[in-house]
Parts: sequence; C-alpha cells; structure tokens
Amino acid sequence: MGSKFGAALTDWLESRRMAIPPDKQLSREAGVSLFIHFCFQFGASMSGVFLTLYLWRLTQSMAINGIYFAVNYMTIAAAFVLGGWLIKRKDRMVVYRIGIAMNAIFYLAVVFAGERVATFYVLFAICNGIASAFYWVGYLTLMYDVSTDRNRIRYLAVNTITFTLGGLIGPALAGFLIRSNDGLQGYTLVFGTACAMFLIASIGSLRIQSKSSHHKTYYLKYTNLLLRKHRRWTKSLLSFFTLGLQQGIMLFLPNILLFRIVGREDIVGYLGVLFAGLSIGAGFFISRFGTEERSRAFILYTSIGFVIGALCLQADISLTTVLIFMIIYSLCSPVQGNTVSSYFYRLIGDLPLRGELRVESIVLREISMNTGRVVSILSFVVISESFGFEWLPWIVLGGALLQFLMYKLIDRDPTACEGEAKVNVAG
Repeated sequence: MGSKFGAALTDWLESRRMAIPPDKQLSREAGVSLFIHFCFQFGASMSGVFLTLYLWRLTQSMAINGIYFAVNYMTIAAAFVLGGWLIKRKDRMVVYRIGIAMNAIFYLAVVFAGERVATFYVLFAICNGIASAFYWVGYLTLMYDVSTDRNRIRYLAVNTITFTLGGLIGPALAGFLIRSNDGLQGYTLVFGTACAMFLIASIGSLRIQSKSSHHKTYYLKYTNLLLRKHRRWTKSLLSFFTLGLQQGIMLFLPNILLFRIVGREDIVGYLGVLFAGLSIGAGFFISRFGTEERSRAFILYTSIGFVIGALCLQADISLTTVLIFMIIYSLCSPVQGNTVSSYFYRLIGDLPLRGELRVESIVLREISMNTGRVVSILSFVVISESFGFEWLPWIVLGGALLQFLMYKLIDRDPTACEGEAKVNVAG
C-alpha cells in the first residue's frame, strides 16, 4: 500500500511537471518513504498541536508550555547522539522503526495519564524528545539515502508537500473530534487516532530494505577537526542554529495565540488547514523553481517575509494580525527550510569518506538547530515572565531579524572546495 501511494503521488507530480529527466525522477523507496512520512505527520500533527492546547487547558501557563518544549528539544539533541550511534552499529531503518513505535507508546501514555500529564509534564517532555529524536535521525538519514544530488531538491519539495498534507488533514480532524466531544474526551480520541497512524507508518516501513553501513565507527569525536577544516560545513551548522532561534517559539506559540483569541480548538484546527495549504503551495513552488544557484536569493526573500510578518504583530495582537503573520510564515518557512536542507545535504558529499559521515552530520545539524530552539524558548519564558506578555511581538521580531544571518552563512557555490583542507578520519 505504501509503495502504491508513493508511486501514485510521484507520477501525479511528474505529470504536472511534464517531462522530467531520468536523473531527477524519484525511486520506489523514495515514494515509500514519502508515504510513511505522511502517515507519521498525520498522527503527529493531530496529537502534537493539541498536546500544546491540552497543557494550556490544564495549566493556563505559558511558562509550563515553554519549559515543556525546552526540555523536549534538549532531550532531542542528546538522544540524536545515541540514535546516530545505533544507526552506525545497526541500520537507519532499525532506529527509524523504534522511533515510530516510541511515538505510538508516548501518545498511549498520554491517553492513560489523562490530566496527570500536567503533573509529570517534564517526564513526558523527556519521553517525547527521545521518541522524536529516534524517528528523525532515522528519517533524515533515509532522506539522504533515497535521493541524489540531482533530484534532492525535488525530493525535499515533494516531502514538504506530503508532510504538509498530513499536517493539513490532521489538525482539522483533531479539531472536529475535540469539538464533538465533551470536556477532555476529544483529546483522548485524538491521541488514540494518532497511535493508529503510527502503526500504519510502522507497517509501511517494512517495505524499505535495511542498509548496514560499511563504516561502523562513530566519527562524532572527530567533528572538531571537521569544524575547523571545512568552513562551509561549519557555517551551514550555524545556519541551522539560526533557524532554530525562530522555530523554537513558532512550534507552539501560534496555536496558543489563536486559541486565546478564538477560544475554540476546532477553529484552531481549521486555521491549521489554511496554513498547511499555503505551505503545500510553497512546496510546489520550490519543487519547480528551486535550484542551488537560487539558494541565497530564497534565503534573503524569506527573511524579508518573516520580518514583514513580525512587524504586523507590533501593531496589535489580534486575529487579523496573527493571521497575516501566520500566512506569511506558512509561505516562507518551507522555502527557507528546503533551501538550507538541500544545501546541507550537498555539503555532506564533500566531507571525507564521501557520504559515510552523513549520520554524524545529521546529528550535529539537529544539535545545532535544537540548541537554537532551546535558547529562543528559554529567552521567551524569561522575558514574558519578567516583563509581561506584551514583549512577545519583540521576541518574534528579534527571531525574524536573526534569519538574515543565514544569507551570510550560505555560500554561492556549495560544491566548490578549493582552499579547504581535507581531514583524514580513518576508522
């Protein structure tokens, strides 16, 4: 079923693009990976969005939500290191399947814990962080393996469309379930449905063959040499830290803002459909017009867009200004993310051992991005608790302005390696 869905999706996109050169066509395993990711995102978007609102309903505390996500991202950074080690020792599909299973178990635990989630929210944040890290370290490695330098921009764009499609359907269904049931019962149905989607994703993952690494050595201890010798690669890691500075609060704050304004979970879910639809449109755009030569231009344009959106919140925090901000963010964020990810994956091929350092690179990438997320969330918690909620627009604007740093961190030609020393890291 997974391979048929992925193949149908790929064929449809190809018909829209007319003739696609053979070297840019996606493989069967690429199609299967897209189907799995759709199922995962369908479940994760249902549960993840409303876990934020669930905590808000139980605690009415922005600080608790902030601490939850700060602990979550710190755990993800640490668990990525362990997940990367397991991939080198076993295989990326082993870690990937463990991640899917752990996410299902996590949301089952949320169902059984009920309102006690608010009491043990730090423990739940740690468990969610481990589950998420194992899923993402497996999937990000898989993304590299099922794509090539020639079709990676297109694969990442189709991945964004598929990922966002799951994010479009999930919140709408979750909002309907919550609205149709009294009290917190709807949340229980949402988390239970998410578990079912994770089960389907787990079954779909069996269609992708395992691929053991020839290099079992975990080269993470050599990354200090790589950071010193490979300037472009180091700057790309800094770009993910910059990305995390904005993403940190954006992964939970908009839903709380919208809920405070409209007061209904179903409306928050339906607005999520609107934002996801815009992101899908942005995914089509990047799949058609995205090239390595346009990377810096896309980063510049998206940074300008983020600032324009953040300036709207300076006038007032109302339904109109939040909607304008989220519409702009939904259009710019996929373009920015796909651009920097494609650039980073190309750089991995220029490192020593020709792609065998992909796991270590992905681990460092996630450590960099989650460090940025934690910094932004903790800054938000401290500032909002010390100076009040009215400082929120300034925090958002600061994160948007920092995105201009990415324009300086991404070079024009990511394949050029002249003047860079090579590092021998023989295992």
